[in-house]
Amino acid sequence: MAHYRHAGSIPPKRHTQHRAPDGALYREELMGEEGFSSDSSLLYHRGVPSAIVDARRWALPEQATTPNEPLLARHLKLHDLFDDRGGRNLVTSRRLVLGNADVRISYVVASETSPLYRNATGDECVFIEDGTGTLETVFGHLDFGPGDYLIVPRATTHRWVCGGAVRAFCIEANSHIGPPKRYLSRFGQLLEHAPYCERDLRGPTEPEVREETDVEVFIRHRGSGPGGLSGSIHVVPQHPFDVVGWDGCVYPYAFNVADFEPITGRVHQPPPVHQVFEGGNFVVCNFVPRKVDYHPLAIPVPYYHSNFYSD
Repeated sequence: MAHYRHAGSIPPKRHTQHRAPDGALYREELMGEEGFSSDSSLLYHRGVPSAIVDARRWALPEQATTPNEPLLARHLKLHDLFDDRGGRNLVTSRRLVLGNADVRISYVVASETSPLYRNATGDECVFIEDGTGTLETVFGHLDFGPGDYLIVPRATTHRWVCGGAVRAFCIEANSHIGPPKRYLSRFGQLLEHAPYCERDLRGPTEPEVREETDVEVFIRHRGSGPGGLSGSIHVVPQHPFDVVGWDGCVYPYAFNVADFEPITGRVHQPPPVHQVFEGGNFVVCNFVPRKVDYHPLAIPVPYYHSNFYSD
């Protein structure tokens, strides 16, 4: 996100000493999207954020894809993928539905709290089809409900706490995910013609410090597995939620589909008007109720699109 926020306790000047009441030095961590050349945030930890005491392999959920040969249209009945059995969570129970080199889309029905998780390959956009719960992160927490998109920046340690059965689509990018560039000013503000604005975005609460030790963190990263992915589990000496404060332009946020204002026209508008987010070589669109085309000769149910440069 391009909008500056701060939460908790931070020093008045970055890269300067920030100490606890007992004189201990907090550790500063930089989370940058593209090295030191793009948006970033600074987090202040009680412990050493890079410390680990053990590491082992994590066998990721099935990541292999099957060629669509012969090429056929598919009707994906995702509600049939899961039964009513419990014991699933929003991280390790995902079922891969569609994938290519740029994005992988999974579906999941979960009711249990997930392990702590960090996606090291790209941002994630999780759409809540049904259910409620809380996304807990190093930046703070975000409550979620039906119709919410939750954007989780790459390498953000987080976990999903379900308040019952939750149905969700998990869009896993190999890039960043954010608002379409055509809706942003050159400084990153959402422009007047955008279908939503900053007031519609919900940021995290104040960070909450946890005291647990020897905590497991599940990490998805590049490797030799299907789709070029592998998984690891790090055991860290101090709970990752040891952040006393942070500031910057990289953090998780939520947006509800009900706050998306559809763009209409006298004649048919092309699909980009429905766009809500974009990633590297893919877009996310909201097809929501809207005023139908109102030119006297408009075709309310439009022609087929043969945009064969898009998947």
